[in-house]
Amino acid sequence: MNGIMAASSNRIMLGPLVAAIDQGTSSTRFLVFNAKTAELLSHHQVEIKQSFPKEGWVEEDPKEILQSVYECMDRTCEKLTQLNIDISNIKAIGVTNQRETTIVWDKETGDPLYNAIVWLDLRTQSTVERLINKTPGRNKNHLKHKTGLPISTYFSAVKLRWLMDNVENIHEAVLSHKAMFGTVDSWLIWCLTGGKKGGVHCTDVTNASRTMLFNIHTMDWDPELCTYFDIPMEILPKVRSSSEIYGLMKSGPLTGVPISGCLGDQSAALVGQMCFKDGQAKNTYGTGCFLLKNVGTKPVMSDHGLLTTVAYKLGRDKPAYYALEGSVAIAGAVVRWLKDNLGIIQTSSELEKLAADVGTSYGCYFVPAFSGLYAPYWEPSARGIICGLTQFTNRSHLAFAALEAVCFQTREILDAMNLDSGIHLAQLQVDGGMTSNRLLMQLQADILCIPVVKPSMPETTALGAAMAAGAAEGVSVWSLNPEDLTEVTSEKFEPQINPEESELRYARWKKAVQRAMNWETTEPVNNGNEETSIFSSVPLGFYILGSMFMLIGAKYIAAGQK
Repeated sequence: MNGIMAASSNRIMLGPLVAAIDQGTSSTRFLVFNAKTAELLSHHQVEIKQSFPKEGWVEEDPKEILQSVYECMDRTCEKLTQLNIDISNIKAIGVTNQRETTIVWDKETGDPLYNAIVWLDLRTQSTVERLINKTPGRNKNHLKHKTGLPISTYFSAVKLRWLMDNVENIHEAVLSHKAMFGTVDSWLIWCLTGGKKGGVHCTDVTNASRTMLFNIHTMDWDPELCTYFDIPMEILPKVRSSSEIYGLMKSGPLTGVPISGCLGDQSAALVGQMCFKDGQAKNTYGTGCFLLKNVGTKPVMSDHGLLTTVAYKLGRDKPAYYALEGSVAIAGAVVRWLKDNLGIIQTSSELEKLAADVGTSYGCYFVPAFSGLYAPYWEPSARGIICGLTQFTNRSHLAFAALEAVCFQTREILDAMNLDSGIHLAQLQVDGGMTSNRLLMQLQADILCIPVVKPSMPETTALGAAMAAGAAEGVSVWSLNPEDLTEVTSEKFEPQINPEESELRYARWKKAVQRAMNWETTEPVNNGNEETSIFSSVPLGFYILGSMFMLIGAKYIAAGQK
């Protein structure tokens, strides 16, 4: 008992603490770290409901997202109080978020004007095709020299364009100068700093660089890009660095605490993994899969289907660092699909056991292109495919193939990254929820033929946001000097199969990917009832009608001969 009391009294003397809001695609978390040791002291998590109103559409409720943040804050503060930790020691809050997800709200009422359109959403495919058709040579990389990005359903500008074209109250709010646009970070910071009563409308350079409206060279919104998408610049948030005081919390147990860090989730993970040197890289396994490589203070354009993005800018007067990024739409989402849609597992943790039971996919390959294919293909018309099935294939083989799919997609990105940089990664640093699956980590090492290194503290995304917040000018409780950074303990997974077998499996995967291509088109092929009509083809229609008349004629002739 004395030992417990001593431990709790020691806890009171922890020194400055820094919190992080980690608002992801499938959940929201609030985490509190010790600024001196980077130790995670407490956290709380709330799942976020996704809705799928139509095929390919993915939405979330912005009010539910905001409420989940308040709930996580309140519960975490309660837990800290139970641990005898004084919450007044929390000196700053960082925000990290799912990127590209698009929200438009009314600045007078503070209410969202439509659900958040999630980054995975595919409704803008026809908008994208229309935009590509008006570029010289129908080139999807037409804006890449300014944005680092291809024209794709993935990024915010096309989602915003769709909302302005298809949601009447958003169209009206834009015309009456009442609309505000933001990614999830902007929505949260605006609400938490006062909302309609003086909330701060801002974003950071990493989130801005995912909109297709931001020039990654000038580091600001680009008038020509805004004209291209026909988006008024007045609705855009002010672009700030990733580490500065944006405003103060206006309600809840942390009222008055500065919000002083903001990074898109993948940039936050890069910071949390301490990838501050040119050439360092990390891969995050979340809903999607994101491999980022720090390329220093000059942007590097990819020739192999990767994105050029802003990695971080840790202070108003600090230089911006850039990254090459490979994005995979479906990683952890495939586990959710196997659980919720097929029902072959009851919990996510079952997947590892099911796959381990067989230890092979038995020639079954699963390309989970539910939202098309992202890097390195950028092919929105691709769709999911499972091939190589035999009578012997069972759910365990499918589970194994699903894990392999995550690893093969990472291999494709790593290959592209190695080609772009000319330098091969010696090992891969990993983080994210799926890294708790040890079979997945071993498979990844086997398929990449290099070691995979997993930190013992998996919350690197939230840690990155906390580091940015704690290091901000005016807060300065977290030093980012290399000599002051805490040494990260980690676990290493070494490749255990021979490279020839790895290459054989990878070649089969590439073959499966080709089968998934060009599956879906937006060509009008239906009648008013959304059902494909045989008469939508004129020659086929004439052929069938002609055949019907011949049959009727033959029937009458036959009747006349009786």
